[in-house]
Amino acid sequence: MFQGKFIGFVISLILFSTLAFSQNYSVSGRVVDSQNEPLPFVSISVKNAQFFTLTDTLGYFKIDNLKSGNYQIVASLLGYQSQEKQFLLNSASQDLTFSLAKNMATHLSDIVVTGTRTPKRKTNSAVIVNLIDSKLLDQLMATSLSDGLKFQPGLRVETDCQTCNYTQLRMNGLQGGYSQILVNSRPIFSPLTGLYGLEQLPANMIDRIEIVKGGVSALYGSSAIGGTVNVITKIPTFNSFDLTSTFQNIKGQTTDQVLSGNASIVNDAKNAGFSLFVNQRNRGYYDANGDNFSELPMLKNNSFGANFFLKPTKNQNIEVSLNQIYEYRFGGEMVNKPAYLTQQSEERDHHVFMGSFSYSLNFNQNKNAINVYYGGQNTDRTHYTGILPDEPAELQQFLSNAPYGISDVFTHQGGVQFNNNFNKFLGGKAVLTLGAEYVYDDVFDEITSYQYKIDQTTK
Repeated sequence: MFQGKFIGFVISLILFSTLAFSQNYSVSGRVVDSQNEPLPFVSISVKNAQFFTLTDTLGYFKIDNLKSGNYQIVASLLGYQSQEKQFLLNSASQDLTFSLAKNMATHLSDIVVTGTRTPKRKTNSAVIVNLIDSKLLDQLMATSLSDGLKFQPGLRVETDCQTCNYTQLRMNGLQGGYSQILVNSRPIFSPLTGLYGLEQLPANMIDRIEIVKGGVSALYGSSAIGGTVNVITKIPTFNSFDLTSTFQNIKGQTTDQVLSGNASIVNDAKNAGFSLFVNQRNRGYYDANGDNFSELPMLKNNSFGANFFLKPTKNQNIEVSLNQIYEYRFGGEMVNKPAYLTQQSEERDHHVFMGSFSYSLNFNQNKNAINVYYGGQNTDRTHYTGILPDEPAELQQFLSNAPYGISDVFTHQGGVQFNNNFNKFLGGKAVLTLGAEYVYDDVFDEITSYQYKIDQTTK
């Protein structure tokens, strides 16, 4: 009898010990900034253990399935000083609060690519690079690339036509033809696209804008005498989505409405993801002096695009970007008639497709890198520019062959680039860049009734 009770006691003790030692605990908490505002998407990791999570949009986090014992947990976010806490986990749960301060040194050394055409810290760049990020574009209520550039010293977005409002970017006082506009570091923004493209690129597709003022022709070609503007589109870094609506009223006469949306999805391993953007803009005519002729044309814009990235290995990266833009603008006499029946008007119908691809490989302990890339765009445009003649004979001839025109522009660029880093070179560090590049630009623009034709190919 006693022996049976003793055996039962031993079994119960073993089971209790097993449950006690195998019990799982959890640690939770919140991360805020120095103003006690929540910080989303902060990396929370447990040192010397395979536990990792991100804070939610309100700054909260939770890690489950931890054994009892001593732990070190780290909260880190780009642009903020990391914080580490030590704690003893011996109860059902533990609650922690992190307060992260901004790291100004990290903020001042943002990575840029324009300065040397290879990724480099801003503080180490040989040329001055000004950055406009997406947060600043939001603060400026910018709806397009044009709006974002207007507030930069040394840059002037100039509107040169009252009827159609085509624009040019003046840098350092030089005309628009001396400024180079890049998309994802590729010169696929052709001169014809530049007439209207500053307004066609929606702000919600832009991650940042890098600006170099002054001659950098050795890096980007003969169009970069005044300077370079490099538009970097958004690459996903975490799961997110947003929807924004902007409404503007111009002196009570007309409205400008913009509806934009973004979404990003990244896998758990953080080595693949894609982002999408959509943008719709509708602006009515604006007549400043009451003569029934517009100073601001009617504008309709529908844009959408996607960016993809894939990291097959730690040292490889593949990026693909695809964008489609449709824009219709009409300016001149404000009547409900076809363009060729108005007293004077200009009509533009744009279909723009842009795409880019890049593959990069780092090897030899990141001392060497190879980058293969391609970028291209096609602009298909129909347009009308005309004034209705007064003389009956001229009017009859005009109506029989109205001055409608077509434009077709192809731009392609492909190349391969090799970089070699020297840790010691003349008392400092240096990068040797070698490569080959091919650029093809074909412009066809014709208005048969005006006997106007441009057919130009640049290689």
